[in-house]
Amino acid sequence: MTGPVNAVGSGGAGGTLVLAATPIGSRDDAPPRLLTELAGADVIAAEDTRRFHTLATALGVRPSGRVVSYFEGNEARRTPELIEALRSGLRVVLVTDAGMPSVSDPGYRLVAAAVEAGIRVTAVPGPSAVPTALAVSGLPVDRFCFEGFLPRKRGERAGRLTELAAERRTMVFFEAPHRLAAALGAMVEAFGPKRPAAVCRELTKTYEEVRRGPLGALAEWAESGVRGEITVVVGGAPAPDPADLDDEELARRVTARMEDGTPKKDAILAVAREAGVPKRTVYDAVLSSR
Repeated sequence: MTGPVNAVGSGGAGGTLVLAATPIGSRDDAPPRLLTELAGADVIAAEDTRRFHTLATALGVRPSGRVVSYFEGNEARRTPELIEALRSGLRVVLVTDAGMPSVSDPGYRLVAAAVEAGIRVTAVPGPSAVPTALAVSGLPVDRFCFEGFLPRKRGERAGRLTELAAERRTMVFFEAPHRLAAALGAMVEAFGPKRPAAVCRELTKTYEEVRRGPLGALAEWAESGVRGEITVVVGGAPAPDPADLDDEELARRVTARMEDGTPKKDAILAVAREAGVPKRTVYDAVLSSR
């Protein structure tokens, strides 16, 4: 039995939560509706209130509503307060420092709580570093996945990238400038130095820069230091040629997954999908390797 379907439209309980995308660089990218929402909101929840006031001034907007902070350090405490405001019928606009709220930024907790409470949630679409970086990367964009920020610890980061080594979709990552060289180096180890990639820096800003090339070359370039907001786009793994995978190699891959704790049946299925061969072929390869 499935659970109830939450399909709140214009008739949701109480007020409305508006997720408002803000410019990732150029203020000229702000959509007209953003200005309207900021001017008319009852409450504006901002990741950084000082940055928000700077943005509002640059856009020529005078908010009439109350401005409160909503960031990683206080979102657990602030969320119930905002839900109560929404229940009372207020229009709450959520903004982050740049881009769409809840996408690697504060917001998910509030959205989930609002949905649970039956409150209407809508959005002001606008600038986002993810599709922008994909569009200018020169890499395939028909299928992609967003991985956000990699773990800071070296071992955890390596583990995450190892899991993604066989991912065939183009991948998008966010990264802090002081960790970029280490992240690209870890990608070289997991994906190989020849995997095509692009490092997009300061998108839509005055000093926008897009570096394209193999991961190995990009990792060397980043060693000298990089500044600004960083988005990394990495090409997916090339489809393996079944002719290059003999029984010994297929069996080795299954064994490697089993040593990492994957059940045999699941390991065989995963290798078959990764190699693009029937599951029976991998199963027979495992049997012949005994």
